[in-house]
Amino acid sequence: MPNSTQLFVIVAAAAVLVLLVTLMVGRSARRRHAELVERFGPEYDRAVDELGSEGRADKELLARERRVQGLHLRPLRERDRRRFTANWNHVQAFFFDDPTAAVKRADALIKAVMEARGYAPEHFEQRLADLSVEHANVVQHYRAARVLATANVQGRTPPDVDELRQAIVHYRALFLDLVGESELRERHIWHGRQAPSRA
Repeated sequence: MPNSTQLFVIVAAAAVLVLLVTLMVGRSARRRHAELVERFGPEYDRAVDELGSEGRADKELLARERRVQGLHLRPLRERDRRRFTANWNHVQAFFFDDPTAAVKRADALIKAVMEARGYAPEHFEQRLADLSVEHANVVQHYRAARVLATANVQGRTPPDVDELRQAIVHYRALFLDLVGESELRERHIWHGRQAPSRA
């Protein structure tokens, strides 16, 4: 039977072990938190605002990461990238003839590119959440484009062409990021016609 000195040493060692494990877990959680803040950027702040705490935001963003890992995302094949880029060129050129229809086509094209990359064809909020994992730097463009497009598609008469132009600019930022063609320049995409002004 251990004497009181041995018992004290065992209890002290156990306490030190518990303290070390607690410190390591805390350090790991802080490091993971910092990684989430850096990876998601403004989307992290948005999650904190919506969910009310950093802890809840961390859980939500980690859940998004796990979901997206299960989607098996892939880069576009070169021929698909060329096809989607040609389609985007047509959408932008069509804007000058019918801004409202062009914005609808831009939204549909974004969905098509997402599906080709391996994203699930879910409702808009889920698409936003999924995009935020790999495209946190441009997901706000998708949100902004949708707000502007919805305001003009749902009965505003006449539609606000400036808002529709801004919607196209926002869709374009997301499109270029999704197809990996952010090096494209305005002159190649707009065929020499006047491009919509930037946000």
